[in-house]
Amino acid sequence: MLAAMNPDRLPPPVRLLGFDHAGIRVSDRAEALDFYARLGFRLTLDLPAHRACELESADGARINLIFNGVRQPGRANVLLDAPVKLPGITHAAFVVDDLDGLQALLARHGIAITEGPHPIGPRRIALFIRDPDGNVLEFNQLIEGDKP
Repeated sequence: MLAAMNPDRLPPPVRLLGFDHAGIRVSDRAEALDFYARLGFRLTLDLPAHRACELESADGARINLIFNGVRQPGRANVLLDAPVKLPGITHAAFVVDDLDGLQALLARHGIAITEGPHPIGPRRIALFIRDPDGNVLEFNQLIEGDKP
């Protein structure tokens, strides 16, 4: 058990070369595509057989939208807004180079900041928004000298 908690004791079972994408379940394809386009994501691959698509930012950050969500009353997020905290991924986080510029973009598009900007630990300043289905997106500007 100690070896499992200490990664220096065993070689990694597989090399992780990078993070590819986050999958985000949405209830309305057109509304979601419009929202994510306002954040700078563009459709790169449509997967109708899987009821999904791939979006990519100009700098290569990718997300998949999954079109089988059921809209919740008040667009509540069942992982974050319900009193019982279910296991699951609560948000996708992105690194940006200009948090002030992002805030201006959000204001231009009428996208509300739901939390922040504020420091989270010694490494980043973060702000949070929600998409039309209540899915949470975090945007981080790393503190000077830190790397993504």
